[in-house]
Amino acid sequence: MPLTVRDLVADAALGLVARAGQRSLDRPIAWAHTSELADPAPFLEGGELLLTTGLALRAEDCAGLVERLTAVGVAGLGFGVGLSHRQVPAELVTAAERAGLPLLEVPRPTPFIAISKAVSRAVAADEYASLRRTSRAQHELAQAAGTTNGVAALVRKLALLLDSWVLLLDAGGRLLHSSPATAGSRLPDLEPEVAKVRAKRGLAAAGFSLGDQEVSMQALGGPARGFLVVGRGEPFATTDHHVINSAASLLTLALEQVEALASARRRLRADFLALMLRGEQVQDVLADLHAELPPEPFRVVVLAGARDRDELLSRLAADQPSAPAYLAEHGDVVVGLVGDGALDWLTGQVGVAVGVSEPCELAGLAEGLRQAQQAARAAKRSDTVVHFADLAGYGLLNLVPGADAQAFAEAVLAPLRGQGVLLESLQTWLAHHGQWDPAANRLGVHRHTLRNRVRKVEELLGRSLDQPGVRAELWLALQVLDRPGE
Repeated sequence: MPLTVRDLVADAALGLVARAGQRSLDRPIAWAHTSELADPAPFLEGGELLLTTGLALRAEDCAGLVERLTAVGVAGLGFGVGLSHRQVPAELVTAAERAGLPLLEVPRPTPFIAISKAVSRAVAADEYASLRRTSRAQHELAQAAGTTNGVAALVRKLALLLDSWVLLLDAGGRLLHSSPATAGSRLPDLEPEVAKVRAKRGLAAAGFSLGDQEVSMQALGGPARGFLVVGRGEPFATTDHHVINSAASLLTLALEQVEALASARRRLRADFLALMLRGEQVQDVLADLHAELPPEPFRVVVLAGARDRDELLSRLAADQPSAPAYLAEHGDVVVGLVGDGALDWLTGQVGVAVGVSEPCELAGLAEGLRQAQQAARAAKRSDTVVHFADLAGYGLLNLVPGADAQAFAEAVLAPLRGQGVLLESLQTWLAHHGQWDPAANRLGVHRHTLRNRVRKVEELLGRSLDQPGVRAELWLALQVLDRPGE
């Protein structure tokens, strides 16, 4: 514990007497400094016990001296009597009492050096105690980090050492571990501060108040792999910050190891998926990856278009239900093998195109993947989850890339550009399967008029509309031009 003004007054060997500011005697003393300057404030940092005999002090200067010393934040003022002043000036006592500044009378037999030594010994002892406490804490944190579930154990140990609550968040600000468990409820209130530290991108720290709680937050790692948040109902001392820094360093290393292991496991999962697609039997070794295939038949789900597949896989792993599932990267997509009971877990993902196969068995995995990939391509255009079985309802146009279809339609119908009446007549005639009377009635014209328009279309296109293939091409081109957004 740091030395306080009260501790010095209690030291009988010094013989100090508190003449003012008794209510502030618990102020900690950082150092002792002697000065006979009329204004020593510019040479002080705060926290000092200033010792003086008042050699140049006049009665009218007392209030100003106290005001300046209070402004700079001194711990107290020790006034030596028996030299320039027989007793502590009454004006100084009055000013100090008004300002709440501890004012100690130093008797003539007590040399200032004795007070300085007492302060120096106490400061050294306090620093040594802090060093020992930090060293013990670092040792206990390192031991916790070396256990089986080192990250969670380290979080619990830090909370115990600092009598605080601790949260460990991932790079996205989501909760990984908390101690005590109820501390996780504080996360919504912390989100704005987490966002500020995340925005700094790199090594960053912040200290702030959250209600009646003092909070310290640190980013873990250069490109932040997570965030350490520590809070309690009283401020953190310097030693506490040393302990927090030590925990942050250990957690950074631990998260790097976890990340490296997770990356290796993802590569292995992708390799095993490739083996399964080739028909290899790998079920017996999947347990070593903490992986399990769902019961057959299962569905293949393709998630395409994710900006960060590693982040997507981490999010999926964190939210994975108890039902068995297998996740792996395959090319530029994420593939999931799941039963119907876990299907909503994958199809509910935001920001990706999701395609779902028909139920299949392991022997038909390659076909299931083909179906899911085809459905995912359609999902990119429809912005919905697409099941392979539903593709028939999406029509041919949804299986053709929009840019390609547009280019095809413009090329086929180029001779009719600007011929609105002919285009409308052609589309209506094709929609009525080449039947003249129903089409003419729909257009509100005589059938001979419609015949003339169709012959004009044939002349401009240079193609006979008696050919089914030509009719099909024209119908498809007209549908492309009618699509929303085209």
